[in-house]
Amino acid sequence: MATCAGCRIFFLTVRTLCGTSRSASPHSLPLTKHRTLSTSARTYTLDSFSGSKKSPVQSSRPERSSPSTGGVQRNLSVVAVPLKGQFSPLCRYDLLDLGDVDENTHKALACKILRRFIVDPTLATIVTDHLAEDIEDGKAVIFECNPGPGVLTRALLNRGAQRVVALENDAHFLPELQALESKLDGQLDVVHCDFFKLDPIGQGSMKPPAMYSEKLFSKLGISEVPWSSDVPVKVVGIFSQRNERSLLWKLIYCLFERLSIFHYGRVELIMFISQKEYTKLVTRPRDYKNYQAYSVLWQMACDIELLHEEPLSSFLTTCKRNGKTTSKSATSQSDNLCLVRITPRDDLFNSHLTPSNGSTLIMMVKQCLAKRKSRLIEQINSWSPGSGPDLISKLGFLDDTLTGDVYPDEYKRLFELMEQSGNFTESWLYEETLETKNTGHG
Repeated sequence: MATCAGCRIFFLTVRTLCGTSRSASPHSLPLTKHRTLSTSARTYTLDSFSGSKKSPVQSSRPERSSPSTGGVQRNLSVVAVPLKGQFSPLCRYDLLDLGDVDENTHKALACKILRRFIVDPTLATIVTDHLAEDIEDGKAVIFECNPGPGVLTRALLNRGAQRVVALENDAHFLPELQALESKLDGQLDVVHCDFFKLDPIGQGSMKPPAMYSEKLFSKLGISEVPWSSDVPVKVVGIFSQRNERSLLWKLIYCLFERLSIFHYGRVELIMFISQKEYTKLVTRPRDYKNYQAYSVLWQMACDIELLHEEPLSSFLTTCKRNGKTTSKSATSQSDNLCLVRITPRDDLFNSHLTPSNGSTLIMMVKQCLAKRKSRLIEQINSWSPGSGPDLISKLGFLDDTLTGDVYPDEYKRLFELMEQSGNFTESWLYEETLETKNTGHG
């Protein structure tokens, strides 16, 4: 259906007058990269780990957007509507209805397990605001984890996403998502799959929602690309609160070994995680309580960027009580969720660190950080007696350097020196790595 230029101007003018705004809450956590992001009426400056946090600055012309349509009307998808038994495409300015909070909550409460949902169209718009550059770039496929009633799915499409893959683990939500898929022209793929259960340990056939990544990527026609290439897939969603830490451990093993989703390239995660886990993820050396192997490995492998912090009360959290599904409310500031972008570094691997020995590096870091106030030289000598002084000297460290004082890039350099020396290949560090790989990641 064609529209004239005057109609387009009138449509956009009405939307501007009727829209509502919602600003993001100020960030209060450690940040990783400097970037200025605009969310509704405020602009936030994200500083590096070592930098200071700048206060929110009021913009002179705050943007206003409709909570049910999204921040920018550039949906290129074709929406079909019934017309005399046929489907007639609307113009590109026709947007998908995001529903209202009550309607979306009613749909989400059909879920029978503990799970979080985005049911507020305004929150979905905030997320897509932070993904504006990703969507405009259009090079990567967007995987959405467990979309449920599809509020964020529609917001992504309204924003102009060229290809969204909805990975839904609950069969109850599939019919509505599939109905939306049938009305579009290839912008949406709906798959009965649980992203967090990809590539389970073991072999043999399995039933959805469990799935092998090889089958998923093959079905979607996504091929492997070199590690140095652009990001092929961006994964968007909310980490499960039941096993958030173990999922992140599983992903870091897969990343260093280039297994599962990382077999296909530098897959980027844009996920809501708990404030507690985010804090540990970005903790720096000499914080002996929170600086852990977990922190070192993620910081070594990826650029980590905090995009937004949102109270848990903005999400619908379902739980089962007395056989009925109910909603659960947040009770404290620590319940906030952090939207974090985690991008694997294109220079992670080299001639000394490869996917074949990545698990050995993980084991080395885990052993060093098990006692964060122990001397690094003693740990090195435990792997190869007498090798400690030479490696400590090459790293430019003092003999009393503690394992909790070493930065992620310095641990990577230590591992490369160990590989070059050839004195550690027969050590029990490598033997224990093999045992760990054979029995699971733990």
